[in-house]
Amino acid sequence: MSPEQVRGLPPDSRSDIFSFGAVLHEMLAGSPAFQRDTDVATACAILNDAPSPLPVGTPAALADLIACCLRKDPAGRYGNASALLRELRGHDGHPRRRLPRNFSLSIALAVALLAGATLFVKRMLPSSRTELPIESLAVLPLQNLSADPTQEYLADGMTEELTSELAQISPLRVISRTSVMQYKGAKKPLPQIARELNVDAVVEGSVQRSGDRVRITAQLIYAPTDRHLWTRSYERELREVLSLQNEVAQAISKEVGSKLNSQQQTRLLASATRVVSPDAYEAYLRGSSHLDNGDLQKANDYFTQAIKLDPNYAPLYVKLATSYYFQAFFNVLPPNVAFPKMRDAATKALQRDEALPEAHGVLALVHLHYDWDWAEAEREFKRALQLNPNQADIRHEYAHFLMAMGRMEESVAESNRAILLDPMDTILTACVCWHRYSAREYKLSMQQALKSVQTDPNLDWTHIILGWDYEQLGKFQEAISEFQKAVALSHGNSFSRAALGHAFAAAGKREEALGILAGLEKPSQHVYVSPFDIALIHAALGDKEKAFEWLQRAYEERSSFLIYMKWEPRLDPLRSDPRFQHLQHQVGLPG
Repeated sequence: MSPEQVRGLPPDSRSDIFSFGAVLHEMLAGSPAFQRDTDVATACAILNDAPSPLPVGTPAALADLIACCLRKDPAGRYGNASALLRELRGHDGHPRRRLPRNFSLSIALAVALLAGATLFVKRMLPSSRTELPIESLAVLPLQNLSADPTQEYLADGMTEELTSELAQISPLRVISRTSVMQYKGAKKPLPQIARELNVDAVVEGSVQRSGDRVRITAQLIYAPTDRHLWTRSYERELREVLSLQNEVAQAISKEVGSKLNSQQQTRLLASATRVVSPDAYEAYLRGSSHLDNGDLQKANDYFTQAIKLDPNYAPLYVKLATSYYFQAFFNVLPPNVAFPKMRDAATKALQRDEALPEAHGVLALVHLHYDWDWAEAEREFKRALQLNPNQADIRHEYAHFLMAMGRMEESVAESNRAILLDPMDTILTACVCWHRYSAREYKLSMQQALKSVQTDPNLDWTHIILGWDYEQLGKFQEAISEFQKAVALSHGNSFSRAALGHAFAAAGKREEALGILAGLEKPSQHVYVSPFDIALIHAALGDKEKAFEWLQRAYEERSSFLIYMKWEPRLDPLRSDPRFQHLQHQVGLPG
């Protein structure tokens, strides 16, 4: 197999020249030119090593001919069989290379045998693509084969990057990393995993790091029958890891019969030559790991460090922007602090890579939550999904946009599309309950939320939604119980405490509500409390003046949840007041 075939690139006549040279080499040496102990090691030798020595006494002309056939770069080999034949016959203008007659006859016989064998193999080898239609796949967590177990973040990060690369260049439905990471270390049979993820094929493999070199071994498996369709091993310097991921994704995409459009081809060409500072990429992966675990400050520190090391790597800015978004959404930073930083990071990402879908996605969130520019928000969401229809997170956030606009059925449909791409993500499942809550279908929302709680009882977000449902159904004690669970699971964050305070007020437990309100209104340098949440408690207590005072603060700060005021049932006690209509007009929400 030629080096370009090992890399998954399309073969041509020069690839046959390489294989022919390998046959000649083995005829003379008695052993293959690149044979190693394993297939993976043999593939690496084909890519990187010189062929084993030929026997002493091999004519120089023949040794030169074989060396030319076995060059790594196709451009250095004979262009076709005719050029090779002229060389063998000694008619290329270099009489000194004329071969002894017995060698020429042997080679002629080898050519005939090789041609016949090649034709036989091509005719007899079944075409897996026509037999096995593949419309969806998942990249299972890559194994860490490095000697250092602390390199686990590298394997996880490479899983995410390969998934993202495949999702952008392939028309297949590619399952998001959130769902597949639940199978890390799992001993389930592949057909069972595929059924649970609802995919036709899976990619599994490993990552091994040695110093500044990284090797990825990947194999494509048709899941229903556990049939191995393709396997390759790739090795690069860490600075070339982006082209490595690109090469693996492109090879898999071709193997499943995907046809790339011009936009995808352009993106592949651009990323094929892109390099990144090894130290920056390592900091990027470590930051991503902390972001996944909810440690936003550590994530920020790593992303900032990585940007200093390599300011041209666009995904760094996207991750930094995403971290700021979570800090704004969950009351870690004030929105008027977090969103301008988020906009700056998203803009810098797009300056470096205009076709980066995640950058358009985070910019859409800035337009949605901070600018209140609904047209630009939808335009950016649609641009992001055009670039990568497989991005579950972007579909999820687009569903929130639709919910804010009051387009409830569209929001549920978009949320369900996100779940198809990320079926194991309990946050997405919980958000479908939230969309039903926003449509005031409280019983349906409650039924779905109860199922979600059974699936993941430790997710505070689901308990909050279930609590909201109970509140609107008049089941205040059940609501209070759910909010208390959310407070415990979230380690007492202000969002959960505010929900509990509102439930106390709605249930007529005034003293308990005032106690929570006092704790939330007390200024703190370390904890941000959304004025929107405080306004809701005052509304439930019947204090309209205080409620509007805090809503005005929410307007000035651009509180994230203010965009949902169009339908938020906890604001119903204020809707008949002209000040509410004025505020909705200020925010710019459609009537």
